[in-house]
Amino acid sequence: MLQVKTGNGKTWQVDIQKDTILLNNSPFDWDISPIGPQTFHIIKGARSFTAEVVSANYQDKTFTFKINGAVQTVSVKDRFDLLLDQLGMSNANSHKVNDVKAPMPGLILEVKVQPGQEVKKGDPIMILEAMKMENILKSPGDGVVKEVKVQVRQNVEKNQVLILFQ
Repeated sequence: MLQVKTGNGKTWQVDIQKDTILLNNSPFDWDISPIGPQTFHIIKGARSFTAEVVSANYQDKTFTFKINGAVQTVSVKDRFDLLLDQLGMSNANSHKVNDVKAPMPGLILEVKVQPGQEVKKGDPIMILEAMKMENILKSPGDGVVKEVKVQVRQNVEKNQVLILFQ
């Protein structure tokens, strides 16, 4: 069971079963075909839609689509999120950020923050080169940088603490 909520406040209950999809407990019959890596053609009843996935944030469970040129952002809650809501623990996942650790071994190319600097969730804080690719590390939450534990051109190991927050 999923709960899908749009930016304009509409909410749907989606139940994906073995051979059907139920939308608010009613069968949802549609035909969907991929026409590109992020683009789909959808037929629902006598109407035709072109849908493009503009962005997907799996951590926040928010997705932005462009459907026939109109942009729509939705948020999704799965059964575990809904259970946390029922128990009054919906903020259990929004813990205070204490540190940022290296997601993989690599070389620090750039440090974009300094001690005392305030950062917001999603702000770029560091660039880590790993496997010949530059990876922008972003702040997992709001906070104030307490200490930067690494320097530019320093090699780091997976799970090594890079930044401490106050």
